[in-house]
Amino acid sequence: MNSAAGKDTMRPNPPHTTTTTVTVAYAGGDERRGPLTMGQANMIRCILRDDPTHINIHDVWPVPEGTTLEAVTDALRALAVRHEGLRTTFPHPPGAAPVDQVVSAGGTFTVTVLDHAEFPADPAGYAESVARAARAGRFALEREFPLRITLLTVAGAPVHVALAFSHAVADGSAMAILREEFAELLAGKELPELTSLPPVDLASVESSPAGLRKSEASLRYWERIIRTGPQEMFAEPRGRRPGTDEEARQLTLRSRRGGRALAGAARRTGHPEATVLMAAWCALVAHRAGQDSCVTAVPSANRFHSRVARSVTTTSQDALLHLDVRVPAFDALVARTWGAVLNAYRHSQFDSIRLWEMIDRVTAERGSHFGRDVVFNDVSALPAPLLGTDTQDRDDAEHELTWGPPQTLPTRLLAFTYRTAPQLHISLWAAPTLFTPEEAEGFLSGLVLLLEASAAGDVPMEALSEVTGVRPAERGPTWLRVDGCWVSPAAVRETLSRAAGGLPVRVAEELGPDGTTDGTAEGVAGAEPHLTAYIARGDTSLTPEEAHRALTALIPAAGSGVLAPHRYALVENPPTEPDRSDAWRRLEIIEEGTGRSRQVRDER
Repeated sequence: MNSAAGKDTMRPNPPHTTTTTVTVAYAGGDERRGPLTMGQANMIRCILRDDPTHINIHDVWPVPEGTTLEAVTDALRALAVRHEGLRTTFPHPPGAAPVDQVVSAGGTFTVTVLDHAEFPADPAGYAESVARAARAGRFALEREFPLRITLLTVAGAPVHVALAFSHAVADGSAMAILREEFAELLAGKELPELTSLPPVDLASVESSPAGLRKSEASLRYWERIIRTGPQEMFAEPRGRRPGTDEEARQLTLRSRRGGRALAGAARRTGHPEATVLMAAWCALVAHRAGQDSCVTAVPSANRFHSRVARSVTTTSQDALLHLDVRVPAFDALVARTWGAVLNAYRHSQFDSIRLWEMIDRVTAERGSHFGRDVVFNDVSALPAPLLGTDTQDRDDAEHELTWGPPQTLPTRLLAFTYRTAPQLHISLWAAPTLFTPEEAEGFLSGLVLLLEASAAGDVPMEALSEVTGVRPAERGPTWLRVDGCWVSPAAVRETLSRAAGGLPVRVAEELGPDGTTDGTAEGVAGAEPHLTAYIARGDTSLTPEEAHRALTALIPAAGSGVLAPHRYALVENPPTEPDRSDAWRRLEIIEEGTGRSRQVRDER
C-alpha cells in the first residue's frame, strides 16, 4: 500500500523550497476481505472511466502553530489504524473492475514534506493549489495508499497538510470526519470509539434481503423518471447534448442579502432552509429551461442512519430529483419539494452497475440519452465546508459575484452550496454555450431575488421573469414538446438521415392521443403531438428496427433536441414535394414500426 503518486502531480515548487519524503509505518489493525459497497462500486466505475482530476477529491487541513512534524505523522498514523477504509485496496486483473475490497492490518504510506523559507502571499490559496494539483494521476486501486499527503512547512514548522483522496475510500463527509479527528488528535484529545460500520460490514448490510429490496426500489424509481422525464433540461437551439464536456468558469456568489432572504423565506413558509433553497433552485432552473419539471442530480452521502453517519468510506450516490413545477405559486412548490426530496433520497442507494445497465436499456428503447444535465450539491450541513479552504472566509460581503478558474465538467449546470448563514455562498459552473457570463451572473442574482421576494410573500410562478430577471429559453415555433421533452423535428430529421446513410427523411408531427395533428386535444387535456419519421429507403433493405438502432447510436453525440420518433414509416421513393408532410403521407407504406416501446413492431 505504498503511495505511487508521481512528482508530476504537484505544482512547481515556489522558490526557496526543499522537498523530503517521510515513510510512515502503521500496524495494529484487522486484516479483512469482502465485497464492495454500493458506494465504492459506484465511485470505482467513475475512477476507471473519468479524468482523475474530475473524480479524485482534495482537502487542506490546518496545523496549529507549535505542532511538530512527528505529531503530524503520529496523527496520520492513528487515523490509518483507526479507519479500515484508509487501509483498503481493491485488487483486480487488468481490464476488469474490482469486485472485492481488501483491508490490510498494517503497511506504510509516505508524506511529502515541502519546506519553505517563507510562504507565498496567499498561504491558504497556495495550500489549496497544492492539494488540487495532487488530484492529477489515477490512483492505483490495487496497491496505492488512498491518500496523497503533502505537509507544507515554513522553516521546518508544519502549517498545512494538503491531501488528495481516492474517491473509492472517501467522500466529502468522510474528509470532514478525518479533518475533525486530525485536529482533535493534535489537540491531545482521545477519540471516541467507532460506532458506524466500516466498509466491509456496510457491504454485508447492503447485500442483506432488506438492502437488496431497497436497491430494487431505487432502480424502479430511477426508471420511472428516465422513461418519462425530460431527456435534457436545456433543450434549445444553442444547447449541446448532456454528456458532452464543456469548460466552464467558476462563478461564486457571496451574499448576506441571500442569507437573510433564505432565513426569512424559511420562517414565513415554515419549511427548512434547505427545502426552500432547493425549491428556488428547481423553480429557476425549470423557468430558465422552459420546462414543466426540474430533473436535477443531488449527490447524496446516504448518511441518514447512525450505522453510516461517521463511516470513513464513500457512500456517494446520486439522488435524482424530479420536481413538477406546475403550481400557481412558490409556496405550493416549497411544500411539494419537501416530499419530493425525501423520496429522492430514499431511492439513492442502488447497485450502480445495474443502474447504468438499466439506463442504457431504457434510453435505447426510448430513443433518448440520459445525462447528469443539472447537479445541485448542498454541503453546507457538513462539519466543515469542503472543496476549498476559503469557503468560510470573507463572510462580510453584502452581495458579491466573483469569477474563478475554469473546469471541464460533463454537466450543463453545476452548483455547490457551501454556506447559507450568515451569507449565502454558492459556486456555479454554467455551460458557456447556454449561459453567457452575464446570464450566469443573472441566474445567481435571480436566485437571491426570488428568495427575497419569497421572504416578503408568496410569489406567483408566472411572475418569475419579472421577479428574477431570468428569461426562459427561446426555441422558436418549430420546436415541439413530445413525450415530455422539447424536440426539434429538423434536428431529428438530420440525425436520422445521417443514421440511415443519407436516405431522404421527413419527420412529421402526427396525431397525439385523441388529439389533432398540432397536438391540441379535442376534449383531452394534456395531449401531446407524436412524431412519425418517413424514410425513402429506395432499393435498400432498411427496417424500422435498424433505423431506430442506428438513430439511437448517434443521439449521444447529436445536437440538442433529438428524440427518436414514435413511428417509422418506410416508403420506396420520396414525393415530388419532399418538404410537404402531406405528400409523404399519401405514399404507400412498405413497412412501419415504433421506436417507443421495447419491441419495434412490423405492422405491414
